[in-house]
Amino acid sequence: MTYPQTGSTLYGPNGQNETRVSVSTNIVIKVGPNTIGAIQKLDVAEARNIQMIDEVGTDGHIDGVPNKSTDISGGCTRIRFDRMRVAEAFSRGFLHVHSQRVPFDIVIIDNWNGAGNLSLVTTIRGVWIENISYAYGVDNWIVSDDMKWKAQAIQTTLANSFAATGGTRNIPLAIDPIEQAADIGLRRGSLDAPGLLQAFLPY
Repeated sequence: MTYPQTGSTLYGPNGQNETRVSVSTNIVIKVGPNTIGAIQKLDVAEARNIQMIDEVGTDGHIDGVPNKSTDISGGCTRIRFDRMRVAEAFSRGFLHVHSQRVPFDIVIIDNWNGAGNLSLVTTIRGVWIENISYAYGVDNWIVSDDMKWKAQAIQTTLANSFAATGGTRNIPLAIDPIEQAADIGLRRGSLDAPGLLQAFLPY
């Protein structure tokens, strides 16, 4: 059963109660073969600059276009646990930021939809540690590390294919094959593909 105004699912197809909200307890975070424990918070941010195009004689923007590659960044707060600091927990053989020589990948496995081929797998590629901070305090004896990072690329797959499928409601999507290829990591971006002037989406 769905809500008539929005189409949001209220009950299952036979009227049964269901939980459809994504929760962090379904998330597994890995670097290489190692699962990272004791994480309290993981942030991922994607952002790019958009240049709005104006013209003399027009009151308003006539177009807009990105003018810079997308920046991927994030952070992690982890309790010091199992005698590992945060860089060690991310499978690095060092403790301090200046020691990093080679970037690494972070894999986030979202088992909300199910395990195996039902999992959404997000890979953050080419991660460089930007900042590690920690504090020893008299008011809270538990020591935690905060790590900030930047990355080169990000992709998400479902069963090694496209992850954007319209959800359990199978809502119709505006499909562009170049956008899909960029989304699953077959391309680094979508604006370098030919035919941009003719490209459009139905909605």
